[in-house]
Amino acid sequence: MKTLILTTTALAMTAGMALAQDVVRLGTEGAYPPYNYLDDSGEVAGFERVLGDELCARAELTCEWVTNDWDSIIPNLVSGNYDAIIAGMSITPEREEVVDFTQNYTPPSPSSFVAMSEDVDLENAVIAAQTGTIQAQHVSGMGGATLVEFPNPDETVAAVQAGEADAVMADKDFLIPVVENSSEMMFVGEDVPLGGGIGMAFRESDPELRAQFDAAIQSMKDDGTLNELIVEWLGEDSPKF
Repeated sequence: MKTLILTTTALAMTAGMALAQDVVRLGTEGAYPPYNYLDDSGEVAGFERVLGDELCARAELTCEWVTNDWDSIIPNLVSGNYDAIIAGMSITPEREEVVDFTQNYTPPSPSSFVAMSEDVDLENAVIAAQTGTIQAQHVSGMGGATLVEFPNPDETVAAVQAGEADAVMADKDFLIPVVENSSEMMFVGEDVPLGGGIGMAFRESDPELRAQFDAAIQSMKDDGTLNELIVEWLGEDSPKF
């Protein structure tokens, strides 16, 4: 009960600091299932859609969703094309130099490699990764491996299937359904822990708005609903709070 009372108090305090705006625009990629994707009607769907809508409700904010290509998602936040990023973005020191993050809404989750053969020598392979990701940064520091970058995650998988790359590296949560739905692709090598978990990103000039969402995330951790969403969308084996 103390936790619930403290959470309610925190939300009430931050609600009083709300920005003078009618609608908060949430920017996402719409191309990274199960975190975010576009459904058959072209609407944003996935774990982060459900999470974002719940956070907006708890923060008593009216929100709308905006999609943006991954490689320009931070510059367009800074430019004011939307007010926050909720797009499977791992918290890293490099990104924190440009934007401010909430606390993480998923714990650090492993990254993995997927290939068409278990005999791939990852240390000397051609490895596909999405541009501007922690996985691309990791591959670039692997010594003998050659990094090939693609603007969206589906293209990284397609490159392996087409023989343009020996393996793909991405969040394991993204790669699990890829492997499950393929009779040829498989996990290879060891999982790699990267980043500090996933958080929402805000302009450095919007501390009040960031605080509102941070309090809402904490309330979902406190009452267990965030873990329930993680299990529902990312699987029982995905790290939880």
